[in-house]
Amino acid sequence: MITRRVTYRLYPTRDQEKTLHYWRKLHCLLYNAAVYNRKTQYQKFGHSVNYIEQQNSLPAFKEVWCEYKLLGSHALQATLKRVDFAMERFFRGLGKYPKFKASRRYSGWTYPCSAGWKAHTTGDNGYLVLSNLGSIQMRGKARTWGTPTTCTIIFRNDKWYASLTVNCSPVRETGNSAVGIDLGCKEAITLSTGEQISKPNFVKDGQQKVKVASKKLRRKRAPNRNKKIKASRRWKKQRKVVSKLQRKIARQRSDWLHQTTSSIVSSNSLVAGEQLNVKGMTAKAKKGSKRKHQKTGLNRSMLDVGFCMIGQMLEYKLAEAGGFYVESPTRQLKPTQRCALCWELTPKTLADRVHICSHCGHSEDRDVNAARVNLIWARGLERASTGVESPSSTSWCDSFSRNLEIGGLLASVK
Repeated sequence: MITRRVTYRLYPTRDQEKTLHYWRKLHCLLYNAAVYNRKTQYQKFGHSVNYIEQQNSLPAFKEVWCEYKLLGSHALQATLKRVDFAMERFFRGLGKYPKFKASRRYSGWTYPCSAGWKAHTTGDNGYLVLSNLGSIQMRGKARTWGTPTTCTIIFRNDKWYASLTVNCSPVRETGNSAVGIDLGCKEAITLSTGEQISKPNFVKDGQQKVKVASKKLRRKRAPNRNKKIKASRRWKKQRKVVSKLQRKIARQRSDWLHQTTSSIVSSNSLVAGEQLNVKGMTAKAKKGSKRKHQKTGLNRSMLDVGFCMIGQMLEYKLAEAGGFYVESPTRQLKPTQRCALCWELTPKTLADRVHICSHCGHSEDRDVNAARVNLIWARGLERASTGVESPSSTSWCDSFSRNLEIGGLLASVK
């Protein structure tokens, strides 16, 4: 059984929406109270409050604040656990100290088990029943349905959503072929077969619309907390327009990536990619650099393609189909510099878009050659680990295995 998340759009009535907003505010107040309790207890008394202590105080807390009785004990415990996670991240150096949250910015709350809610659906639309609230119509479709385990109520962009985690057994169809891929900014995805998938036009068109809307936003009176200036109504209205355009681009990109990766998985049971440090690649230009604008444009191009999302989607989809997604060690293998025929290195710059090997004279598109190198590495690794030669392997497997042993690439992966 695998856990998958399904998000549904909720359509509450007016009275139900008022109640949902009120409950969201109560959870926000509980979150702030838990943060304040931990802070004051340590500063004034030197006592470190943990999650168990705050959880045990919930019954007495609900006796004083009776309105919290309608929310359910498990949902309140999940809110306290959220504070505990934030504190743990702070002590491990992964985040800043938890701040108090405004109710308008508090996203929602979670039911960590099946108590307090029930989903009347088989994966396609249906109704969500919350205790002390009633039945709420929801719209959405799950690819694979199973047993619902948790439910998170989210308020985002003036809309209500229900995010359910489901224990299921997803199944996908795949082929017997293998393919290598290379990601880039000019062509989003290049396959070892020579096929190239370009970045869709809606990204460029959407960015132009966002640019025009953002220019209008800058002409409105923006908020400034230091100078105690409130945002004008026109600024708030235009801010919603910009956010709506940005959300549309994000949805279109996600839909395109899902369709593209599903198409690759449907034909190939083995996909060979490469390890990319996207966080480092998209970092800001160094201070004092004369090419800040060029670096900003390059970062935007890489983020528009979604390098991280492609690898993650291929990995879990191939796992569902019973296939494998392998990433080659880019720094040791150097697929853009290595020749797919003789396996020798030929230094190239970013301006060199055609691979011309200085040893064997092999000429091929730079990205196609890199994708083929990734595929050869994955097949050689498969043979080295299993000891069985695949039917589709050719004579280059022997020389590749020797290069693996000489270069120590296999040891670096293990």
